[in-house]
Amino acid sequence: MRIAWITDPHLNHCALAAWDRLISQVLQCQCDAVILSGDISEGEDVVFQLRRLADAIGLPIHFVLGNHDFYHSSIERTRDAIRKAVAEHPLLNYLTDSAPVSIGGVALIGVDGWGDATVGDYQRSTVRLNDFRLIDDFFLASPSLWKSILRDLGQCSARRLESLLLSANELHKRLLVVTHVPPFRQACWYQGKTTDDNWAPFFVSGQCGDALIDFAQSKPDSTIDVLCGHTHSGGIAKMRDNLIITTAGADYGSPKVAAVIVISDGQVTMEKAAC
Repeated sequence: MRIAWITDPHLNHCALAAWDRLISQVLQCQCDAVILSGDISEGEDVVFQLRRLADAIGLPIHFVLGNHDFYHSSIERTRDAIRKAVAEHPLLNYLTDSAPVSIGGVALIGVDGWGDATVGDYQRSTVRLNDFRLIDDFFLASPSLWKSILRDLGQCSARRLESLLLSANELHKRLLVVTHVPPFRQACWYQGKTTDDNWAPFFVSGQCGDALIDFAQSKPDSTIDVLCGHTHSGGIAKMRDNLIITTAGADYGSPKVAAVIVISDGQVTMEKAAC
C-alpha cells in the first residue's frame, strides 16, 4: 500500500498551473490513497476543494482539518459541512470522526489538533494569529476567553486521540497518526529550529502530546508514527523509542506531495516523493 502525504496545500491560494502539477504528481506516485494533514483551504470552500481533489485523483482521501480550514466560518459549522460531504462522497474520510482504518497491518487514525496554549508563554506572547479575527469562535468571543477556548479545543482533540489510540491498538501494534498541529515543541520546526515560548502556545498541541506520551509509555510493544504540518517547515522528532513525529514542510501557492508512506506487513516506511 502506497499513500501520498500532503500537508498545508492551501488550495485556495493555488493557481491552475500549480493545481495541475499537484494532480500530476499524485498520479505519477502510483499511490493507493492520499493523506491530508490539514489546512486544505478555508471554511468557505474546503468542502469544494476536497470534492474537487477526490474527483481529480479518484483515490480515497483520509484527512484532518487545520486552523485555516475554519476561516470565515465557525468550527462546528465547518465540521458539519465536512460530515455531510463525507456522507455523500465515497472517497472522503474525515479521520477525526472515523474509526481506525486498517491498512496492511497498520491502524490509521487522526485528529485535527490545535495550538492549545499549554506549551510556551501565552500571557507574554506577542503572536496574534489570523485565527482570532477569521474564526467565529474567537472573533465573537472576548479576547479574555481566547486562552480557555484554545485549551478546550486542545482537550477535545486529546480526548478523542486517547480513545482512538486504544481502539487502534486493539487492531494492530503499529499505529499511524495524522494530525495538523505538532504535538510537541521538539516537533514544531521552523527554518531548522524548534519553536520558542513566543510561538509555542499557537503551534504546539500540548494536550495531544501528553496523550501520545502516556500511550507510548503504557504500550511499549506498540509503535506510533505521527504525521503533522502547520509550521510549513519540516523535521523529525523521536520522543520515545516507539514514538516518532514527522513534520512536513509546505509552500503557499505550490502544493506538493511531502512523502510517500509505504505500508506493508505491519511496517511503515517513508519515501521521498521523487515522482
